[in-house]
Amino acid sequence: MSDFRRHARQVVLPEVGVAGQQLLRDSSVLIVGCGGLGSPAALYLAAAGVGRLVLADRDRVERSNLQRQLLYTEADVGRRKLDAARERLLALDASLIVETLDGDTELAQFPARVAEADVVLDCTDNFPARFAINAACLRARKPLVSGAAIRLEGQVAAFDLRQGGPCYACLYPDAGEPAEACEDAGVLGPVVGVIGAMQALLAIQLLLGHADNTGVLHCWDARCFDWRKLRLLRDPACPHCGPAAATA
Repeated sequence: MSDFRRHARQVVLPEVGVAGQQLLRDSSVLIVGCGGLGSPAALYLAAAGVGRLVLADRDRVERSNLQRQLLYTEADVGRRKLDAARERLLALDASLIVETLDGDTELAQFPARVAEADVVLDCTDNFPARFAINAACLRARKPLVSGAAIRLEGQVAAFDLRQGGPCYACLYPDAGEPAEACEDAGVLGPVVGVIGAMQALLAIQLLLGHADNTGVLHCWDARCFDWRKLRLLRDPACPHCGPAAATA
């Protein structure tokens, strides 16, 4: 049973209410990547009362992470991100169920974990991982919230094949150029914070049955605080969600 006193400020919202808060408590979200995007996303989902979070990552905390990955402190440097993140989230709300999925040793469990989740968040930083997550979500027919940030720019989108919309590969074909790395191009901490928070918001909307923002790419230029919204179309030739994929 959800602690409605804890979440009173959002229970009073007509978009949430008592039933919506209980729905969040009964929901499960898989967060792939516990870095700059996954940190704020996990914190906001935990604070919102999502009952079960499954975290997937393979890295350890480095000192350079602390500029933007707010799940961690200096005391966590050298620890597995999964261990430090789980500890921090349970310190925020001990009633949460927080499970971890190591990127190397438990890779075989990933498809089953996607199938168990109500929403999947892609908080990774490379195209191969994003394409693999998209493919797993398509197979399990699970909604996907994808985010990315570099330098002073960010973007976020929700994909839900159940609504008849596009998938991530409709936006970025597999043959796309390699993604730039933050190590080389740089990124301002609040930029990933904003995009990660938006991923949490889109996930909450999906969990509550509000699908108005699916199939829309939201792009943010932090230099001038300019948001652009692009309606995405499903690619009929997409090898992942098009007709050819259904017969493959």
